[in-house]
Amino acid sequence: MNLVLASGSPRRREVLDALGLRFEVVVPDVDETRNPGEAPADYVDRIARAKARTVSTGDRVVVAADTTVVHQGKVLGKPGHPEEARSMLRTLQGTSHEVFTGLAVAVENPDLDIVSIVEGTEVEMLSMTEEEIARYVESGEPMDKAGAYALQGSGSLYVKAVHGSPSNVVGMPVHLLPRLLGRIGHELDEFRV
Repeated sequence: MNLVLASGSPRRREVLDALGLRFEVVVPDVDETRNPGEAPADYVDRIARAKARTVSTGDRVVVAADTTVVHQGKVLGKPGHPEEARSMLRTLQGTSHEVFTGLAVAVENPDLDIVSIVEGTEVEMLSMTEEEIARYVESGEPMDKAGAYALQGSGSLYVKAVHGSPSNVVGMPVHLLPRLLGRIGHELDEFRV
């Protein structure tokens, strides 16, 4: 049985590598548009399940995830351009926000089984000066991250506290992976190098 990561995210790849897992990467082609009025937790769950479903074929276990940042009820995705990143960071600095990640695992046996769960984590950001925001955006790091920052990178300099799973903020709540695998009859150790 092969393990597949249905994601183009280098961060998710790094997390699975750090766990010592052997896996292949297949980037799913999924429309990630949020439905009008869709709750953030429902949104990330739907997208993670769609990613897993898209690449599920044959003798493989598929892991997929989707992450979004929510500040005062507003969903902040990945910034489309540097000014949007600066705006997001101005909004988040000095306040708290939530990070939601939907994690899905799929396997064919013989029908497609998909199990999923959503994890929420609260993140408190430090206040940032305009100069700090400008330097951070110029680094390029915020450009492909929900909420325009990376906890595992230089963005950690601006995070005061994390209440909940840090790996959830990175986009792969690893503590949930063994539980989801168990629900479809597999163990994490099956996929170790």
